[in-house]
Amino acid sequence: MIKPALQRYRMLAQMGFFTLFALTPVFDLFRYDLTERHAYFLTYPWHLGIDELIAGTGDPGTAAVNIILYLFLPILGTLALIIGVAWKWGRLYCGWLCPHFSVVETINRLMLFATGKHSVWDKKQAPPWEPDGTPSPRDKRYWLLVVPAAIGFAFAWAVVGLTYLMPPFQVYEGLLTFSLYRGEVIFLSAATVVLTLEFLFARHLFCRYGCAIGIFQSFAWIVNKKAMVVGFDRKRLTDCASCLQGCGSAGNTVIARQARRESGNDETAVPSGSACDAVCPMRLKPRNVKRWMFACTQCGQCISACNTVNRNNPNGQLLRWVSNDAARRNEAGFSAFSHADEDAGARQE
Repeated sequence: MIKPALQRYRMLAQMGFFTLFALTPVFDLFRYDLTERHAYFLTYPWHLGIDELIAGTGDPGTAAVNIILYLFLPILGTLALIIGVAWKWGRLYCGWLCPHFSVVETINRLMLFATGKHSVWDKKQAPPWEPDGTPSPRDKRYWLLVVPAAIGFAFAWAVVGLTYLMPPFQVYEGLLTFSLYRGEVIFLSAATVVLTLEFLFARHLFCRYGCAIGIFQSFAWIVNKKAMVVGFDRKRLTDCASCLQGCGSAGNTVIARQARRESGNDETAVPSGSACDAVCPMRLKPRNVKRWMFACTQCGQCISACNTVNRNNPNGQLLRWVSNDAARRNEAGFSAFSHADEDAGARQE
């Protein structure tokens, strides 16, 4: 299957940021050097200006000003930027830039080929078709790629992480000449083992429950009722039944239950198996209310899959990004406890 244009652009963004992530310490764009006991920022040494105070020769007032200027203000500025982006667009950094999430998606894909599931914790196998209808590979021999890929990514992450703390050229020279210091060997060994286990067994679980940066973005996004969300045309819910060669479904989601109640058909929800469910790397149900999409990374894979499935549908796709008043209306009609229409729901907010 050829990647949709949106996903090709996203992959280029991920590759570019992963490269930046790896090269940042090499060019002293940002790192903290444990041997020199100070940071580097944009190639310049970054001191807090308290060395003189520690040595007993500095002025406390000057040291306080330096701490505010060189520590607290940069931290607050970075937090403000993260909050601003997350408030409007959600976990955009996670889905489009995060080096860890790039690994998550790669391992997910390989594991899907090996087991039919994105994760060892998935209870059901994904449909055996790509969104465009072509068969999706299923072969246990892909395990021969899954495990080496996890180990390789883990080691690469460990090496890059070490270069943020130690002189990068010292680290790379030590790797090439097998002359790493004992502490560096211990760090690389421990980090590689931990990250390998995480990549194999807890990839998306870490993103959902363990990543402070991701959770922080989600909280900023969830409180903004006009923030960008994946909107679902629930009036066309029955179109989901034809997804993935008839194996799709309306899905066991709040939206689906609401739509069935409105139509007078409140039957027990059938298992979800549509393309949007199958491609979500966070194992979420895209056709759902915002609070159940708390960990959504705005990667747009569900939107791309829906667009591909409905490429010949004159009514177009059912999933698309919406924001501002459209986002409020999208959420207002999804109440699991109310039969109110969208306009009434919006007024109740």
